[in-house]
Amino acid sequence: MSPLREALADYLSVRRALGFRLDRAEKLIGQFIDYMDERKAVVVTVEHAAAWATAPGGAAWWHALRLSAVRPFAFWLHSLGGAHEVPPAGLIPHGPHRAVPYLYSAGETGALVTAAGRRTRPVSAATYPALIGLLAATGARVGELIALDDGDFDAAHGVLTVRHGKSGKQRLLPLHPTAAAALAAYQQERDRLLPHRAADALFASCAGTRLDQSRVSKAFRRIAADAGITARSAACRPRIHDLRHSFSVSSLLDWYRNGDDVQSMLPRLSTYLGHTDPRHTFWYLSAAPELLALAAERLENHQGEIA
Repeated sequence: MSPLREALADYLSVRRALGFRLDRAEKLIGQFIDYMDERKAVVVTVEHAAAWATAPGGAAWWHALRLSAVRPFAFWLHSLGGAHEVPPAGLIPHGPHRAVPYLYSAGETGALVTAAGRRTRPVSAATYPALIGLLAATGARVGELIALDDGDFDAAHGVLTVRHGKSGKQRLLPLHPTAAAALAAYQQERDRLLPHRAADALFASCAGTRLDQSRVSKAFRRIAADAGITARSAACRPRIHDLRHSFSVSSLLDWYRNGDDVQSMLPRLSTYLGHTDPRHTFWYLSAAPELLALAAERLENHQGEIA
């Protein structure tokens, strides 16, 4: 077996342990390795990957799909040995595609909450740390949280009722006791600052009304800048929605560290996030190539601990 095929076997083993099927990816990467073997090439280069991806006839989307199968594998190889090249994202344009998620570290999340607490208006300085903290703790969508009313938070049991989920779905979100306590403390501070609010919204604007999502996104960009969090690349910029992605990845890594059955736990994460199809959850865990190297590193550390 060639070194590339051995590496492919390891790559598929790790990713399938994360819950991915990869049937199509296995087939396409296998074909790419056939291409490499025919040319007696042992190092993946951008030139080889692009030539193989565009070799057959078809539309640009098909060429981009072929390359998208090879790119995470190339990233895996590069993480093991720097000689291998990773084809850049967007090498084969094929229309609109998702942004690369910005994964916030625990330190960055803390910096966001601290920066939000320094906003000049007292109501904003109370509301935005609570909102950002809850987004990080639940992985909920921004629109879901700003649509919450006071009555949707059961402080006694630490449960949120999301009534306006995507596609009109409703779900319950059990909170960690620290998150529930922080949210209850925010309510008390909000009521002190705004004793007569214009709306029953859980998260209030300075005028006592419900927050507007576009204004929240704009405020978050300023908060991120104040926290010293900047873009990692043109395609990877800090967005408020990426708190949701970071929650998903953090949950996965925690399960790995705890020795949980990740594959069986993924449907629970899908339900908690309000996904109608588990495939949407799989995207959150595989959209950024950097995730594969991080997950592989954590898995290697975990295996070393139990060896």
